[in-house]
Amino acid sequence: MANPDTDVTRRTYWTEQLEAAYHFMFDMVLPYPVAECGEPLVSLQQAAQAAEVVVQFSDRPHALGLPRLHLLRDGQIPAFVAAAAEMNERGWVMRVEDAYRTPQMQKHLGRMPQVFDAVLERVMWELGGLTPSPEFMFRRCSALVASVPKFGTHMSGSAIDISVMQPDDPQREVDRGAPYLEMSALTPMASPFASDEARRNRQEITALMRRHGFVDYPWEFWHYSSGDAYEQVLLDTGRPAIYGAVQWDPATNQVTPLPRPEQPLNSFDEIRAEIDAALTRRGTAGGIR
Repeated sequence: MANPDTDVTRRTYWTEQLEAAYHFMFDMVLPYPVAECGEPLVSLQQAAQAAEVVVQFSDRPHALGLPRLHLLRDGQIPAFVAAAAEMNERGWVMRVEDAYRTPQMQKHLGRMPQVFDAVLERVMWELGGLTPSPEFMFRRCSALVASVPKFGTHMSGSAIDISVMQPDDPQREVDRGAPYLEMSALTPMASPFASDEARRNRQEITALMRRHGFVDYPWEFWHYSSGDAYEQVLLDTGRPAIYGAVQWDPATNQVTPLPRPEQPLNSFDEIRAEIDAALTRRGTAGGIR
């Protein structure tokens, strides 16, 4: 049986952190100026191969069964290669879990049953078993699976989600307290519920990534980016972001800024339908409170 004090403490921490993330997104990132530079996207696989650095890449299907697009902006490639090379020198292997996402991928990622159900389960735990309203679910999803292109840095082609693996066993992760896409009080980068070893590894990985210009998103221990509004806000640079949400044309490798990046990707009606579907999968369908 869970220790009630521990469970209460974790619930309180989860709520505080997710509220802080929501305010970061809507009060700081959403209004932040972007001066899109138009840099093309570059294949991380090709960059790693050309530099002869060892990097793993997730090949799991993305939303709607689409292939993952392991792409970053051209200006980020030297830093990515240098970070991966330093990990190799350290005795680690970077595993890129996710990078650029199209608007279609971002819209449907948070609605994938394995993602949506995990978030809903955590939110119902937060609410003591109550079913959240679509508005509340939107609030929580905004922090975990960006619900608006303006602050969806994967849609800017400026962010990567990473795991870090042991070179002697490609399937064995460096301990960060939980695997990629954990949805719990362990998810924030500075979670006090991670073990001492996991916290040390998170700190060392983050320091390494920062040495190469990638800043960590405080509310997910796997997310790093540069050149976007996250970096400018978190480092208080005062400079406009050079990477904003874009649509990518694979035929020409040109990027085009999205026309309405402040518009949510999913409506409350769509979120309501996803809650009902998730409750049905759980066998607890009973309407939305």
